Amino acid sequence: MKFQNSPEGAKSIAGGNALGFRYNVSIFNQNEYQMGQSLIRNYVHIVFSTKYRQAFIDDNIEEELFNYLGGVCKNMECNPIKVGGYRDHVHILCLLSQKVTLAKLLEEVKKNSSKWMKTKGKEYQNFYWQNGYGAFSVKPSDIEIVERYIINQKTHHQKQSFQTEYRKFLKKYKVEYDERYVWD
Repeated sequence: MKFQNSPEGAKSIAGGNALGFRYNVSIFNQNEYQMGQSLIRNYVHIVFSTKYRQAFIDDNIEEELFNYLGGVCKNMECNPIKVGGYRDHVHILCLLSQKVTLAKLLEEVKKNSSKWMKTKGKEYQNFYWQNGYGAFSVKPSDIEIVERYIINQKTHHQKQSFQTEYRKFLKKYKVEYDERYVWD
């Protein structure tokens, strides 16, 4: 194996291995080619529903739940931009932390909020989130559009169901799926 087109200032050393193959390895001048920090800015629009799309998110709990979800995101350094939803699902628009995977964020958001909901009264004791979720990247110039979309959920869902909305997201983002495994 030989690295070609080594940048100026790179040193080359000869190496080998147990099989007797020879190769050249370039060692870069660390001062010139070392990246000092990781710079990340990933906006993500997350969507998931209650188990079996049960209408648990009523007027009595809605605002408090959305604030709680945003708080979990913030505690995980995934700054929430907008959290909203409707009776059977939520939308979270946040800036994903460079320290937390999307899967870990969703695990914590769902686990903590599900436990919290069960403490809010008898009517919420059977509350669960669906197992899956949708997560879609958002370019910075579309942040305000997605915020408005989340704000207008009540009006939006007078015309279409969560399932129809979710299928449209999957189609827009060209996500292949099997209808048998999307819903629980």
